[in-house]
This record gives sequence, structure tokens and C-alpha cells, in this order.
Amino acid sequence: MHPGDTLHSSDTLRPDDTLHPDDARHPDDAQHPDGVLALRNGTRHGDVTVPRLGFGVSGSRDTRAAVTEALARGYRSIDTAAVYDNETEVGAALAGSGLARAEVFVTTKVWNVGRDRGDALRSAQESLDRLGLDHVDLLLVHWPNDDLEPCLRTWEAMEQLLADGLTRAVGVSNFRPSHLRRLRGLGGTVPALNQVELHPHHQQRELRDVHAALGIATGAWSPLGRGAVLDEPVLHAIAQRHGVTPARVVLRWHLQQGTVAVPKSDDPARIAANRDLTGFTLDEGERRAIAALDVPGGAGRIGPVPDRVDRIAA
Repeated sequence: MHPGDTLHSSDTLRPDDTLHPDDARHPDDAQHPDGVLALRNGTRHGDVTVPRLGFGVSGSRDTRAAVTEALARGYRSIDTAAVYDNETEVGAALAGSGLARAEVFVTTKVWNVGRDRGDALRSAQESLDRLGLDHVDLLLVHWPNDDLEPCLRTWEAMEQLLADGLTRAVGVSNFRPSHLRRLRGLGGTVPALNQVELHPHHQQRELRDVHAALGIATGAWSPLGRGAVLDEPVLHAIAQRHGVTPARVVLRWHLQQGTVAVPKSDDPARIAANRDLTGFTLDEGERRAIAALDVPGGAGRIGPVPDRVDRIAA
């Protein structure tokens, strides 16, 4: 964070570290035992809901098999991206699942490929073609661009895709407070969600404060910190107390602070275990203990810093 980017933050639990009203289970979504979160959709709010636990496929070794297993285990939100180079496999798993289109929430991401609006429009259509879908539920700009003009043109394309019904909601990924404020300053549609690196070692409190102020939902990629956080003794102690795995403790922590988490795995046993987050709740003391795992100064980050590179490696 830069000095001008932060709102107010504290190392103590904030009131919104408990479940928000929008985190309650939607009456029509009994299939989502972990609840759903209401998203913005253009100027409306609440008419698009995303399951608060999804399944990610970045770096998947066998995407079709992993997604097939995830859907069989009850996941109903799949998160992919053009740059993952596996949208075709995701589409094949969806087509072979026997599930109706409306039963699965699909997210993909437009890469920061171009310098004009048409590049984003073409990229989105190519993603739809690979997925075999006529629309996605959430379309994200995958990476910020510090140049104003490309940012403006890409966001205009996102708004057109939303208006044309090719996506039900639009958002961003890896945007820092300065990027969000600049985008908000352009006027128009507020991003529905910002998906960022977020886990116990990198808790992004300041960024989450900005999200709350702007009405943007928080999504977490690498919610388990690529497994690095799971060796923490405090997580093992909490897991033993509840009779669950450390990974399930971390995912439950995400849900209780209102985050949309998308863990990933190729292992069927882990896919199943990560889905089972009911039957236990973290108390205030346990959440305080996890809050204390945050590494100061952003040193717990495992991915690149968005405003230090123009793009991540494809």
C-alpha cells in the first residue's frame, strides 16, 4: 500500500469481520451450503449472486478431470481465465456434467492484452467460444494497467459486454486501491468484485476497507497461500479442536469475513475436503489468532505486486 491508498485499518477484528447480511443464504440457493454473496450488476445490486466458495483452475494439471470432480462434489462456481489456457477443458467439463447452465456460476477473465476497446471485446468472445457458452456470470479484467487510456477503453468494453448480456456482472482482479479509485473516478459501472491474493499471511486489510467503502466484493485467489500457511501451528491447533484440516479452517475463515474464495486442487480427496465447510464455526478468539498471522508490510505476498509490473507472465 502507498500512503495515499489506505483508509483506516486496525490489527483488531472489525465489525465486518462477521458475516454480512448479503452473505446469508439466498432462498433459492439451497444447493450452496456455504451461502451466496450478492454482487453489483451495473446500477443494480443483489440480482446476481455468487457462491461464496468456488473452484479455481489456475495451473491445473488435468482441468477437465478436476472440474468434473469438483462439480460432482457439489461445487457450483468455477473460476478460470484466458491466460490459464484451459477454458476449453472447463467448457468440456461443464458440458459433460449434466447440470443446467443456470446451476453453475462461471467466472473468466480478460487479459490486459490491448490498447483499444476492440481487443477486450474480442478476448471476451474468444473466451466464450472456448467455454462453449453464450454468457458468463462474472467477467473480470485480469490485471491492472497503469496507463489511463487502455484502462478506460477496457472498462468501456466491459460495460458493453454487460449491456449486451455476454456477462451478468463485471469486475477486476489484482487491482490496488489506486487502481480502483482511478476506475471509480471514470464514472460508470462500479466493479462487482476485485479478486486478489488473500490468505492468512497476506490479509489485505486496507484493500478490504476500500472495497467496503466502494461497495465492491472481495474475492481471494490462492486462498490457502499455495499451502504455505497450512504449516502454522495455530491453524493446526484450531483444526484439531474442530476435528477438521488446517485448509478447512482457512477456508472457513475466508467465508466468515465475507470473502469469495476459490481454492484449487487436482487431488479428489482435497477437492472433497475443501468443499465440506459446514458443521463448525470459528469463534472470535480463533479469528483473532488467524488475524495475527498476517505478515507486516505485505511481506507475506507470494505473487507479483500489481503496480510494479505491467502484467504477469502468461
